[in-house]
Amino acid sequence: MYKIRQWSVTHSRKLEAIYTVFEAILVGLHPLFNLIGYERLEKPVRIVEKFFKGLMFDCQMCGQCALSSTGMSCPMNCPKSIRNGPCGGVRLDGHCEVKPEMRCVWIEAWRGSQQMRKSDAIHRVQVPVNFSYQDSSSWLRVVRNEMAVHDSEIA
Repeated sequence: MYKIRQWSVTHSRKLEAIYTVFEAILVGLHPLFNLIGYERLEKPVRIVEKFFKGLMFDCQMCGQCALSSTGMSCPMNCPKSIRNGPCGGVRLDGHCEVKPEMRCVWIEAWRGSQQMRKSDAIHRVQVPVNFSYQDSSSWLRVVRNEMAVHDSEIA
């Protein structure tokens, strides 16, 4: 998993482009999702999301995905679950103080973000993790949030 996670950071720009298209498709499916019901879709979408994001990013299914802001490096892989930048324990070689065999997820996040079109996104402060979203689909949450913003702009 760790090697694939490293690959994902190295190829963050391509993955960002794929995700941009994927998100547009998901948002376009909102009328169908609404018809079926988001609650009914949660379990099957969560299973698919967990498989793909688990494979590519070692996703912890926090329900509040920040990959597009963190260079495709999941901050939830930090042993301290630090959501906004490295702790004071990053070793001089860029490895984690808690897991010395692992590079700091924030060192990797910075590396990945510098390749992305939205490279400034890493500067945005991430909200604290809402643990009530744990093991839920962030993909469906993104669609609902996008549609809420869209609806408020129309009103």
